[in-house]
Amino acid sequence: MAPKYKLYYFDIKGLAETLRFMLSYMDADWEDIRLPLGSEQWTALKPSMPFGKLPVLEEDGKQIPQSVATSRYLATKAGLDGKDAWENLQIDIIADTLQDVKQPIYAAWRETDAEKKKSGTETYIKETLPFYFKKLDETVKENGGYLANKKLSWVDFLFVTITDFLNFTTGLPDVTADYPNLHKLKQSILNLPKIQQWVAKRPKTDF
Repeated sequence: MAPKYKLYYFDIKGLAETLRFMLSYMDADWEDIRLPLGSEQWTALKPSMPFGKLPVLEEDGKQIPQSVATSRYLATKAGLDGKDAWENLQIDIIADTLQDVKQPIYAAWRETDAEKKKSGTETYIKETLPFYFKKLDETVKENGGYLANKKLSWVDFLFVTITDFLNFTTGLPDVTADYPNLHKLKQSILNLPKIQQWVAKRPKTDF
């Protein structure tokens, strides 16, 4: 019997959206449980969650914390992992690099000093984002349209879901616009039928 899933997260895309993409791609039996940020519901639920954080995926009642570890786990079920240790390493390298892409703009976004926030965002747009995206764009070109191993993997979903956050925090309409291979990859993921269905019905949130 196919497992049943419950995905607990806040009412944003955030760290859970890659998991939502993967569960949709798998056509899994899953429930999208969203908690308002700072809500009493989360306060009440928090003690029952591993490490007191979200997202948490329940698989037939078993709790699975940590979004990246959970992505790897679902990837093995969905055929979105590598065929061997070397291919999984290539996927993990990109996944870790995407965290390096995200961290500086996340720090700028969280900055409470207005001048530092503005400066950090401008530096990110002019220097940090082009540095990484030029390299990643070339990586996609070398991998036949994907980020690793010349085939679709969970890290392609991770990339697409991170771009939503980058758009929101930088104020750019599309961070992939100047990078044709990354842009094409993003569109190809969003055009997958199950992903199209999910994006069309998911709640509308800024990030």
